[in-house]
Amino acid sequence: MCLLCALTVAPSFAKQPTPAAIEGTVQRVVDGDSLWVKPTDGGEALHVRLLGIDAPEICQAWGLEARQALLDLVLNQPVSLRPAGRDTYGRMLGTLYLDTLNVNKTLVQEGHAWSARYRDDKGPYVADERMAKALSRGLNRAGGAIVPGEFRRSHGACSNEDVAA
Repeated sequence: MCLLCALTVAPSFAKQPTPAAIEGTVQRVVDGDSLWVKPTDGGEALHVRLLGIDAPEICQAWGLEARQALLDLVLNQPVSLRPAGRDTYGRMLGTLYLDTLNVNKTLVQEGHAWSARYRDDKGPYVADERMAKALSRGLNRAGGAIVPGEFRRSHGACSNEDVAA
């Protein structure tokens, strides 16, 4: 009886519905972790921030290379976006797939982004990040790469000229 009471009183344990995937085509790549996806159903293009990763700022070391890696991988390609809400700037957060390839994870594996930190959590791709570092991939080649948040604290945000590409 107590088990039945617990199940009826605590619906927060119930699995929340997963938002449906959005099929579309990548129209524009802004930087190493944000882009625009035009849904196949003809809806408005969506500004997307890739969930769970943090790519270098466009004006910091490896920023242009990270953007180029994402461009080369997905521009004008059909993709599937698994949405997970919105960020503070109103961009859709999500995981992007090119066929079965998890683009977010791939960018970290190739050294074009870090696994995003969430307080004490080192993020969903921390093992991939450690492997990229051990293999000196991408931004790890020269050493001394710093995460974007730390970069912004010491250098400020990129200017509009840095972002226009």
